[in-house]
Amino acid sequence: MTETRPSVGTLVAPLVSSLIADAATLRLGVERTATGATIVDAGINVRGGLEAGRRITEICLGGLGYARFAPDTRFPRWNTAIHISTVDPVIACLGSQYAGWSLSEGDFFALGSGPARALWAKEELFGELGYKDKAESAALVLETDKRPPDALIAFIAKECGVAEDKLTLILTPTTSLAGSVQVVGRVLEVALHKAHALHFPLERIVDGTGVAPVAPPAADFLGGMGRTNDAVLYGGEITLYVEGPEDEAEQLANGLPSSTSRDHGRPFGEIFAGYNFDFYACDAGLFSPAVVTVTALSTGKSFSAGAFMPELVEKSFRG
Repeated sequence: MTETRPSVGTLVAPLVSSLIADAATLRLGVERTATGATIVDAGINVRGGLEAGRRITEICLGGLGYARFAPDTRFPRWNTAIHISTVDPVIACLGSQYAGWSLSEGDFFALGSGPARALWAKEELFGELGYKDKAESAALVLETDKRPPDALIAFIAKECGVAEDKLTLILTPTTSLAGSVQVVGRVLEVALHKAHALHFPLERIVDGTGVAPVAPPAADFLGGMGRTNDAVLYGGEITLYVEGPEDEAEQLANGLPSSTSRDHGRPFGEIFAGYNFDFYACDAGLFSPAVVTVTALSTGKSFSAGAFMPELVEKSFRG
């Protein structure tokens, strides 16, 4: 499998170069460290914006997915949605976009997502995917409101097997417009992650799309986390196209929606506070879209499950 998969790092390189070249237009900050690494600020000391978030979402997808804004009439007042599509949903979402690299140095902590994860490839998940990337450059997206320490930058480059001048780190605080977009843009990824948790064979997932309302940024980290999660949990919708028996497609559809979780039905901020702000104490089954459709390619029959909660989206987004 490894030899037949495209290199997400190679595919993303021109997207990263374009983001940096357009930094002034996109209201991004660009810093070159003393050792040559590139730091892109998408909302800490600069404003950033929606278009920056859209392009960062495509970088997170490893050049194997597309993010587009489109009108959305499902939720009054919140009439802009981000649509996600991929040409290889498993590698795009789980091999690149998933925030699976935990990074810390001193008081700095962030989860890393994007194509550099596949160069590092030390998560157990990569063994299951049978995928490890080879590329000359590395790009990693960090959900943080702080610049990473130089020691951590050097560590990331070493772990990816690239020189520091071939490393780009993109910083996206949850309170920013770009950060909000790139988190909501994970609507398809969370469905793939839950399908994996349900032990559905990933190699049978052929294609997928997703859509979720763009959440307005909040004034603080916890508010931003709540709104972006609510956008997906109560306003997100995905479609998967799978191979295999029809009854297994139906079973997957019934198991995927966020409504299958014991924590479903309350704003995520409230759920999070109820667990003393311990993210890992939350029911993992909650993190999935509100509505899912799974199509069995063997028969062409589709199965849908879940429901939107527009009143909760409204409550969350208005604050």
